Amino acid sequence: MNTLPRNVFSAGQVRAMDRYAIEQLGVCGYTLMTRAGEAALDLLGESWPSARRLLVLCGAGNNGGDGYVLARLARAAGLSVTTAALSEPARLTGDAARAYQDFSAADGVAGRFAPAMLEDCDVIVDALLGTGLDRDVAGPLAECIEAVNACGKPVLALDLPSGLNADDGRRMGCAIRAERTITFVGLKSGLFLGAATDHVGALSFARLGIEQEVAAGQPVLVRAGPCELARALPPRQRGAHKGDHGRVLIIGGGPGMPGAVRLAAEAALRVGAGLVTVATHPGNLAAVVGSRPEIICNEIQSEAAARPLMAAADVIAIGPGLGQSDWSRGLLEAALASGKPLVVDADALNLLAQSPWRGAQWVLTPHPGEAGRLLGCSGTEIQADRLAALRTLAARFGGVVVLKGAGSLVLGPSAQPWICDAGNPGMATAGMGDVLTGVIAGLAAQCRDLELAAVAGTWIHAHAGDLAAAAGMRGLLASDVLAQLRACVNPA
Repeated sequence: MNTLPRNVFSAGQVRAMDRYAIEQLGVCGYTLMTRAGEAALDLLGESWPSARRLLVLCGAGNNGGDGYVLARLARAAGLSVTTAALSEPARLTGDAARAYQDFSAADGVAGRFAPAMLEDCDVIVDALLGTGLDRDVAGPLAECIEAVNACGKPVLALDLPSGLNADDGRRMGCAIRAERTITFVGLKSGLFLGAATDHVGALSFARLGIEQEVAAGQPVLVRAGPCELARALPPRQRGAHKGDHGRVLIIGGGPGMPGAVRLAAEAALRVGAGLVTVATHPGNLAAVVGSRPEIICNEIQSEAAARPLMAAADVIAIGPGLGQSDWSRGLLEAALASGKPLVVDADALNLLAQSPWRGAQWVLTPHPGEAGRLLGCSGTEIQADRLAALRTLAARFGGVVVLKGAGSLVLGPSAQPWICDAGNPGMATAGMGDVLTGVIAGLAAQCRDLELAAVAGTWIHAHAGDLAAAAGMRGLLASDVLAQLRACVNPA
């Protein structure tokens, strides 16, 4: 139940999978609802084994039906269950009506919700609103959701947290903040986009016996993971030498800014690049190589001095600590003219926003603020619809785009959007983007596939961040992530 599929679909696609199971496979709709209740009860027992008192909040539609099934099964298992109906049970239809009838026949009683109910439970089950929500939550439902969020009790959401849009993760007025969510049949894109990261909690999945995705079509997103790492970094030949594993040039580090290129360069080495060179402003050499002598460092006064370094590189990464001076702009122009595959980050993106350029052989890695500057809007607007922003960036600038943030998104020539759902809030600190730049450049130098390097690199970076966070998220440094990269690219 806890192994998530790779493919993520729209709510409509998942409903098509439901229909396929019912109409083509002959699975009764109420059987699916019963399986959902059983899976949710199993997860409750695993997640909160000492919980004895449940509050089950039931709304209209099949989500409410799932809640009534769970309430009936939990009572039969010996738990104390309080059930609150936020929609009149007499108005239920189809499988949800049958779920309520079976609940009632087993002596279950659904009362009206009262905030006092929140005081007498160990866990709250959210079965209020399903995937069909198309307007902001208001009235008693909104009051209930706000009270649940304020009470401090753990919440298990069924299918998705009530109040989230199932397709884009928008908060529809207000939404449940769940500690865990269990979703059924197929992963919905709204569990990964928009405000989902603040509402879904730990995500679990139950197929309910439906193994086919044939009715769904192309997924909205594909989750990045170890499969991409295996494709990007196949086993090395015993006779390999450093030239077989790529030459990376990192350009950046304006006056007094050596740290960013230092992080990016070590990241490229740590993921296996054979040779990494830094081109930086005079005065930065000691800071770059002082603690990592494996980095080759060249202090350059102008783009003319950098051109031979560019010619020798397989991949160029430009931007970390670059600044926006005439020196910086000249280096970016030379890199764009080099014809080499590029990874473009930080100030190189800000310069690109001032003088737009469309490329094919590059990876752009903006955070929301940089993406906003590239598209002439605010970071808030980018965050409001990250998937649309990703598509617009790719259409306007070409190549591969990595839109960084919680749930980083990647889009390249394959036209299949990818999402990285690894990572943690501890990674919201200085230097993390520089490490990602080096990781992607190091992988690209080895696999010679920019989209694959971006997808695999984004996942490796996030996975390393999760390993580093084992000691705690607060105080997590970019260099702590560097220390985990070697283990990530050498899985047991």
